[in-house]
Amino acid sequence: MAERTLRGARIGATSLQGEHGIEFAARRRVEYLTDRGNRFSVMFEAEAEAPPEWFDPRSGELGFLDDEAGRAARAEFEEKEQNQRTHWDMLMERRTREELEELLDERLKLLRGRRGKTD
Repeated sequence: MAERTLRGARIGATSLQGEHGIEFAARRRVEYLTDRGNRFSVMFEAEAEAPPEWFDPRSGELGFLDDEAGRAARAEFEEKEQNQRTHWDMLMERRTREELEELLDERLKLLRGRRGKTD
C-alpha cells in the first residue's frame, strides 16, 4: 500500500486554478489620520462605506477619516472619553471619604495583625 501513495500538492496550500477569466472587485484606498499626525491607508471595496475610525495596523493608534465624518467621529470619541467614569468615581458614588478611611484602617489593622505587627 505504501507504493500507491498520492503525490502532488498539499490540500489547501495553493490553488491550481489560474486567474484567467476572474474579474476582481473594484477597490479604493481610504486614508486615516492619527492624533500624532501619522497617515495610513486601508483598502476597501469600492461600494463599501468606510468606517469613520480604524486602528493603525503598525502602531495600534486609533485613526480617523480626514473628512467631515472623521472629524465628527473624533469629537464623539473625545467627548465619550472625557465623560467616562473611573473606578474612583463609582466608588465615591457609593461611599463617603470618611467611610473609605475607616475601611482602610480596618484592613490595615487586619493585615498588620497577620504579619505580627501592631500599631
